[in-house]
Amino acid sequence: MFAQMTGGLDFHAKALVLRAERQRVIASNIANADTPGYVARDLDFKSAMSDALGGSQLASSASPHARHIPLQGAGSNASPKLAYAAQSQPSMDGNSVDLDRERANFVDNSVRYEATLRFINGQSKTILSAIQGQ
Repeated sequence: MFAQMTGGLDFHAKALVLRAERQRVIASNIANADTPGYVARDLDFKSAMSDALGGSQLASSASPHARHIPLQGAGSNASPKLAYAAQSQPSMDGNSVDLDRERANFVDNSVRYEATLRFINGQSKTILSAIQGQ
């Protein structure tokens, strides 16, 4: 019963983490707009979300060595795979960042991040009111 009540929160929590990761990637693209040879990256939110919901692990074919230092945040939830963004404006220095597209992606992702936060807030208020019996 409790799992059914918190299922929506789990979904939105995973979406929030992926939105934050995509925001980080887009911000990195914008920061490197003038770096020669930099190739823009992007996160495919739809496939990353389906991986997160399906519980599939994004493990590599080789297992890590026992003496390697583990990465922060690594473990059962590996970071989603990043893809290279399609280059829309060729440049002389090999940089593939399109600032107009990146700014639009940044704003779009920010709005969706805020919407996800509002869904989480609304669902937690609903659960709280159910617990209090109002």
